[in-house]
Order: sequence, then C-alpha cells, then structure tokens
Amino acid sequence: MPAISHEFQVLAKPLGAVCNLDCSYCYYLRSRDLYPAAPSMRMDERLLESYIVQHIEACPTKAILFSWHGGEPTLLGLDYFRRVVALQRRHCPAGREILNGIQTNGTLIDDDWGRFLAAEKFYVGLSIDGPREAHDVYRISKSDRSTHRHATQAYRLLRRHGVRPDVLCVVHARNVQQPLHVYRFFRDLGVGYLQFLPMVARRPDGELRPETVPADAYGSFLCAIFDEWIRHDSARMVIQNFDEAYRPYRGMAHALCVFRPTCGDIAVVEHNGDFYSCDHFVDAAHCLGNIRERPLHEMLESAAQRAFGAAKKSRLPRLCRECEFLDLCNGGCPKDRFIASPEGEPGLNYLCSGLKAFFEHTRAHLRQLAALEQAGYPIEELARRLREADAQPAARAGRNDPCPCGSGKKYKRCCIAGAPRS
Repeated sequence: MPAISHEFQVLAKPLGAVCNLDCSYCYYLRSRDLYPAAPSMRMDERLLESYIVQHIEACPTKAILFSWHGGEPTLLGLDYFRRVVALQRRHCPAGREILNGIQTNGTLIDDDWGRFLAAEKFYVGLSIDGPREAHDVYRISKSDRSTHRHATQAYRLLRRHGVRPDVLCVVHARNVQQPLHVYRFFRDLGVGYLQFLPMVARRPDGELRPETVPADAYGSFLCAIFDEWIRHDSARMVIQNFDEAYRPYRGMAHALCVFRPTCGDIAVVEHNGDFYSCDHFVDAAHCLGNIRERPLHEMLESAAQRAFGAAKKSRLPRLCRECEFLDLCNGGCPKDRFIASPEGEPGLNYLCSGLKAFFEHTRAHLRQLAALEQAGYPIEELARRLREADAQPAARAGRNDPCPCGSGKKYKRCCIAGAPRS
C-alpha cells in the first residue's frame, strides 16, 4: 500500500460517540444515530490492527501520528491502549517513529493512566471550560453531577507524572461573559498550552442552540485575554488562537485546520471502520467508505475528499475574498459558514464579526512582535515595552499621541484601552 502525497491526520473513534458525560453542547453525540443496530460501539481488535497497519502505510512522514478521540476513549480501558501500543510496535517499520495523542474529559484518569501516558509519551488533550461555575454549566455527568473537580484533578495528576496536557476550553454563551476570570483560572492552574474553541451549535431546523457563543462576544473575549497575555504571560504560555493569528505575520502556514485555505486533511475513522471527511461532517453524505473494504490511503486521496477540501476556498463569498484579514481566517470552519453576507451571498462565517474585531485589535502588536523576533529579540521584549508604557502613561504619551509601545496606534486606542483594570 503506498503512502499518500500529503500529510494527514485521522481522528480515530474506537468507541464512537460513547461517553460518560452528558455535555449538552456535544456535536458528536448525534453520530450514534448512524448506528442504531450496532451490537457494540467498540472497535474490535482485528479492525484495530487493520487500521493501525493502514495508517502506518499511508503516512508519508517519518513520524506517524495517531489521534484517539471519542466520545470518551478512556472508557475502553487501559488494557485496550496497551494493546494499541503493542500493535503499533509490531508494525512500525525500522527508522520510523510512532506518536500518539488522546483527547479526554479526564474523569477516568488515575495514576495507572498517568504512568502509562507518561511512559508511552502520549500527547494529551484535556477538556476544561474554566472555573467550576463556567465548566459545570454544560460539562456534567449523566447523573447531572459536577465534573470540574475530576477534570482539574486529572490535570494535576498528569503533571505529577510528567505529562503536560494541552487544555481545550469550549467558549460558550456563559463563560464568554468573564474572559479574564476564565483566563486567570487556567494561568493559576499552571496551564502551558491552551486553546479556546468557540461553541457554535444549531438545532436540526438550523436555529442556534442557546449554548452558542455570540459572535461579537467571542471577539471581545479573545481581545480581553490577548491584552493580558501579551503583557504578562506570552513567554510562558501558548494560546493556540493567538499563535494561529501570529503565524501569517511570520510567513508561516496555519497549523489549525479551520484557518487553512482548504481542508480535508483531518478525517474520521469510526468504530466500525467507516471513513468520514471531517469530524464535523459525520453523516451519510460524507461517508466515503469503510477501511475493511476500501483502503484508507485511497479514501484520503479520493476525488471526493479533495473536492470536500477544495470547496472551503471555492465557496468563499466575495466579502471574504476581498477581506483584509483573509490570510488570517480563510473563511473559518465550513461548519460555521451558514449566514449571508450584507450583500445576501451565502457562506459567511457566523463568527465573522468577532474574528475581524480580534484580528483588528491584535494586528499592530503582532506586527511589532514579528519585527522584534526578526531582529533577534525574545517574545518577552514586547511584553516589557507594553508594561513600561502602562506604568508611565503621563510621561510617555497623550491620549491622541502615537502609543509608546510602537504599535502605530493612538495611545488611547492601544495601551490605554488594553491596560488592566483594577
């Protein structure tokens, strides 16, 4: 079986959408409706081995990344993943490296899991939506109980075992109202890598669900956190949203799929081997086959998958194509492109107004950061300059003078607006 011509990622769902939580905003639970007669949602060992072999053979790079998702994959038990690692070792060609990532809600993580994940060098994504009152709005157990303590305990336990989790915070209609409270919770927890994922959920009739974050509020949320992060934490904490916004200023391609010009490089393999074009398009229209019958590499490079990915760019409305921030956004995730532009053209991202506000707010600082980096300064240099400007506003500039931080904005539009408030 040949390797494919480009890098890819597969979100493997060896337990499908099965989960021990009852998060009301979960977009993946509906996929269970595709398998109403399934006797089990557990990927059997024969199929698991076939998937591992096909994934290894299709991967064009020396490092081979497996991504285990759900539902909640830890429900499969630790022995299942011990078997995963054993199969990977059996089939890994000489001179190549296997990497594993797992996304979890953390509620089942104990010391045995911690030792295993550390020993096998798993990348761990951990879902926490902020402090307890923000997290427990939607992330509750099936018995309607809080899960915040379990999630934060999992973070601390993993750190004790030498695993540094990447934290995923869903930004929804409730926690978006307290950006700095949410951000400082993660900072105080010691999180080193954080992603803010906007919740955009719709009912079958197309109406927005109440959990959905308002677009403008999401933009304000990111701006408020950026202003504090850039001054105090940029040297010690990576926030994926900010890193993605910064990449074009450094001449780098986007790492996150939602901001790339095209998509289709992150597919799904379900518990029974079904292959879907994307995690957000697990439906009959986007099922391209089953790896029991059609090789994984063939579906990854199929005309249907390429067309799915190319449609992201070809269907951009004119407003997007002419937007000054196109290279930062590229229209965003296709799942969110369901509103009309002011001219009535379909396909505009629901989050457009919030993202544009964020890109405008951060542009001057990110340009300056790129210039400083190119000149050999560490990232902390911009933070130092901003803090210095904040500490000496009267001596440095008037409200309508150029901001002393060097952003090019008026002081009242830059460091005054971004200064922390007591």
